Amino acid sequence: MSSGTIENSTYDLGRTALLFVDPYNDFLADAGKVWPMVKDVAEEVGLHANLKKVVGAVRQSGTQVVIVPHHRWKDGDLDDWDHPNPYMISGYQRKVLEEGSWGAEWFPDFAPQSGDLICTEHWGSSGFASTNLDMLLKQRGITHVIVIGLIANTCIESTAKFAVELGYHVTLVRDATAAASPAAMTCAHEVNGPTYAHVITTSDEIVAALVPASETAA
Repeated sequence: MSSGTIENSTYDLGRTALLFVDPYNDFLADAGKVWPMVKDVAEEVGLHANLKKVVGAVRQSGTQVVIVPHHRWKDGDLDDWDHPNPYMISGYQRKVLEEGSWGAEWFPDFAPQSGDLICTEHWGSSGFASTNLDMLLKQRGITHVIVIGLIANTCIESTAKFAVELGYHVTLVRDATAAASPAAMTCAHEVNGPTYAHVITTSDEIVAALVPASETAA
């Protein structure tokens, strides 16, 4: 099974949304708690520049932006839980995205703007599980989602897979995300991605699909 190409996919901008997962300081800022883990891959793919490129094109085209945020932890959140997973426990112990902290604030370049939607916070990896994301999209007639942000093989993959299960057309943008290692990126985009995503593309290609060349050149 393989994903389709960007040339074979069309995006009705009124029925398409950009899902921007976890645009927090802890994930994207130099002093963030997660940034050192993804920094090498992020710099290799040009993450910050590509995120700006994609978000800029999405806003220019009038496509809906949806912020998909991870839960911001506070003391006691996992008390009495039967089955918190290793990913949750690690973040909780390290106080990643600690409620009220600088790390849990939006990264300034990608802070929500007027007209953006912000869904409720996800506890694990999927932006859909136990949140209102599906309701927000369905009530606006969204059928296609473009998924960017962090981390490629955790929240991006889980959110995108869940979207497919709910009936959405899913596009992954391989250079608008990052992971802790090249191997993790390969798994996300070369091994697992083609089994569920409808399109796996690049930031340049998705920009071209959303915004006519005459407008980007203006």
